[in-house]
Amino acid sequence: MPASARINVADAIARAQQYLFSRFDARGYWECELIIDSTVVCDYVLYYHWLGQPEKAQNERCRKHILSRQLTDGGWPQFPGGPSELAATIKGYHALRLTGLPQTAPELVRARERALALGGIPKLHTFGKLYLAICGLFPWKYCPLIPAEMMLLPTWAPFHIYKMSSWTRNLVVPLTVINHYKPVRVLPACPSLDELYPDGTQEGDWSLPQSEDTFTWRNLFLALDKLGRVLNHLPTDIIRQRGLNVARDWMLARIGPGSDGMGAIFPGMMNTLFALELLGLKEHPLFIKELKDFEGLVRGEADDLRVAPCYSPVWDTAIIAQCLVDSGVPASDPRLKKTADWLLDREIKIKGDWAENVSFPEATGWAFEFNNDFYPDVDDTFQVVLALRVLSATDEARREAATKRAMAWCRAFQCREGGFAAFDRDLTTPWLEQVPFADHNAILDPPCSDITGRALETLAKMGYTRDDPGVRRALGFVWRTQEADGSWFGRWGVNYIYGTSHVLRGLALIGEDMTQPRVLAARDWLEQKQNADGGWGESCWTYHDDKTRGGGAPFFAVKPRGPDGELPAYGEAIEGSTGKGPAPSTSSQTAWALLGILACGDAKRESVERGVKYLLDQQQSDGSWHYPWFTGTGFPKIFYLKYTSYQWAWPLLALSWYRNISEGKGLPK
Repeated sequence: MPASARINVADAIARAQQYLFSRFDARGYWECELIIDSTVVCDYVLYYHWLGQPEKAQNERCRKHILSRQLTDGGWPQFPGGPSELAATIKGYHALRLTGLPQTAPELVRARERALALGGIPKLHTFGKLYLAICGLFPWKYCPLIPAEMMLLPTWAPFHIYKMSSWTRNLVVPLTVINHYKPVRVLPACPSLDELYPDGTQEGDWSLPQSEDTFTWRNLFLALDKLGRVLNHLPTDIIRQRGLNVARDWMLARIGPGSDGMGAIFPGMMNTLFALELLGLKEHPLFIKELKDFEGLVRGEADDLRVAPCYSPVWDTAIIAQCLVDSGVPASDPRLKKTADWLLDREIKIKGDWAENVSFPEATGWAFEFNNDFYPDVDDTFQVVLALRVLSATDEARREAATKRAMAWCRAFQCREGGFAAFDRDLTTPWLEQVPFADHNAILDPPCSDITGRALETLAKMGYTRDDPGVRRALGFVWRTQEADGSWFGRWGVNYIYGTSHVLRGLALIGEDMTQPRVLAARDWLEQKQNADGGWGESCWTYHDDKTRGGGAPFFAVKPRGPDGELPAYGEAIEGSTGKGPAPSTSSQTAWALLGILACGDAKRESVERGVKYLLDQQQSDGSWHYPWFTGTGFPKIFYLKYTSYQWAWPLLALSWYRNISEGKGLPK
């Protein structure tokens, strides 16, 4: 590396470090905003109107937020640059009606036309229909049954609530209560949405369609749903009441001390508030606490109300701390020592839902949020271990004990397939995806390549080798899940760049031969996806069309029109876009691609030099990087995220790896 390049990279690293420390909370952590599409603000408006407190919906600020994200075709997307999506469009339309916008407003006329073109209310997924049903805007009789009796099913049964992913559980348990009461509270600001039905009325047969084949799981479940509706009218009050009581107690236990709300995430919290009110618990201290936690998700400036889906301090802190130390900040830095102590204080001391599926003698693990004791997750815990192992704490013995305990806990979560999932183990029963209320594409929690790649990295750094049985099984999983073109799917980040980078890093650190053909195929795939500007970008559209992997050109403009008119205005359709072709480069995806290529050991490759130059050129004067695109994943095809920490932290790590490998220091140990 030429001396001038070393100076530039060293300066960029120093400025990035300085910027991250400028965002440091003196209590020992980083908390960077999670940005999501407009649907969360729409649901926020819905909840307060349903609660009978429309003044708390902050109608004007919410209306401005929603309208600012409307596309020129009238709809709303799931991610910047994406096409109009039905649920987002109907939620946007409904929320604007609730905030007082008249049906004749041009924005609503365009939104109505777009919603109908996408199929209207009958084509909504189940959870969207349920939110309309409680307002009298969709017939309850066409909503799938979610019986409270499911709360009584034993864990040895083919189906029970712990067969579902943790996030689905947080949604569905409150829905068993809502489904029992089937409330209808017509809201004066929007008493009807007949105009969003293809025939102009909600009167019709909106039953879920059966599969064309006669004998399928879907048809079986639809038949059982019909049978359940018949049985639902039989005198089974004792069993139903017992199920409701179990659901009530289950919810109250999970929103008590040690929790920032149901699952500490917006949808579960809102459903729980609906359910507790229906149970007559509106004055209960835990309802009041849940409502306070719910309100605590509101953030933004005076002219732009935003609602966070949740908070991410543990995740942000663990990633940033690792990046800072790997970039040369001493572990003894007083700020990082506070970080180590703060992370240690966040270790969970109770056994949560995971204990229903995984046997482990101790309570441990870390959650994503500030407080979410019932739901530590494997990915966060691996990342916290990666951070703690390079930090110094006030009590070193406590730090060492916590990392060893957490590592053993994570290993207990290894799935039969050899990989690691997010919150549980072996929640992979395929027929559950055909349950009528499970059309949100997220009822399971299968192992995935990106978490398994981080697992391999953590195992290596904690002293495990390729001779370890668990490591061998994890390696088998990642090799089996490699795509034919050499890439790996990214479940929790966008998308194949994220998955491929994480796996390559794990393979290199665990000691795999990084010159073998299948590794080089992955490296070559990354290089083939490099953009002309030297960076890498990939759109959330790749989850919808895997043929666009490593790219996914935007359908709609995100940046405002430039002074020379070279870019269309925000939300304006990009002529001829089909989602195919390159996506705009981002600092985080460029960093992931660089880390993947550097894991193969050669910092002198042209792709690396161009990628590093892109990061240097795009760095702001304050040491940060910025972009408008979403590079994080909530649930594929349902919702996506922008982790603002990603655009600052990952480039720092990539530049650090580049410097160290260029200077012959090799990969971080």
